[in-house]
Amino acid sequence: MAELVASRAASREARKNVRTSNRRRRAIMLAIVLGVILVAALVAGLTMSPDLYASDYSQKQQAPNAVHWFGTDFQGHDMFCFSIRGLALSIVIGLLASAVSGFVALILGSISAICGGWVDKVILWLADLFMSIPHMVMLLLISFSVGGGTLGVVLAVALTHWPSLTRVIRAEVLRIRTGEFVAASRAMGKGNVWIAWHHVVPNVLPQFIVGTILLFPHAILHESALTFLGFGLPLDSPAIGAILSSSMKYLATGAWWLAVFPGLMMVAIVLLTFTLGDDIKQLTDPHTVQE
Repeated sequence: MAELVASRAASREARKNVRTSNRRRRAIMLAIVLGVILVAALVAGLTMSPDLYASDYSQKQQAPNAVHWFGTDFQGHDMFCFSIRGLALSIVIGLLASAVSGFVALILGSISAICGGWVDKVILWLADLFMSIPHMVMLLLISFSVGGGTLGVVLAVALTHWPSLTRVIRAEVLRIRTGEFVAASRAMGKGNVWIAWHHVVPNVLPQFIVGTILLFPHAILHESALTFLGFGLPLDSPAIGAILSSSMKYLATGAWWLAVFPGLMMVAIVLLTFTLGDDIKQLTDPHTVQE
């Protein structure tokens, strides 16, 4: 009986190790694939000559063909080049907004946990306030108040995505502060700087990285949504939201390619990022790493 129990336990442990190994390999592959796609889109989009997606009314409203892979729109823009350029802009705005939002969450979450008292109450009250207001309404108000454009979109996305990550980081810092290893370090005469560098930073960094990665697809989606509604980038700019907004007028005429291809490109980036962030979260979370 004891041998049977030990054999089953060993079998369960082996299956756990296989699942963890498979998840780790998938995370690595996703990171490589996503990195290649992002770098290629950024390089191709930001260095692309405007002549490649300039208006050419003699080529307008063409379905996908050998010359224009994604077809052309009502102004004769080559939709493949136009979409690559728009995707690059969305990626830049998404990276910038998610990085700003992540650092805001890191600073506020750490201050809230370390200071406590009224500082902790004020930060938690602000987080609850931002989370209680409908997200899109807050995005529209912030973007509109600063005049829209790239600055409006970045500020709107960055200032509305920090509350949930702030709470995660605050909880992690509180857990670390009450840990036995911190108490042991203090008993050995270690200072706050040493404890922060050797205990707080290594334990908070995975939460910060995963949270920032998961903010990135939200930033892309909300940038496109703001532009689509007319409160983000100009509608005549090569941006995914602007392309989708303009395409709505022509879908009834059968010009399906104006929305399908740009939308699929954005959805692919978002899904890859969500999957990668979820895998990294599973691998770094001590509560799920052995599941």
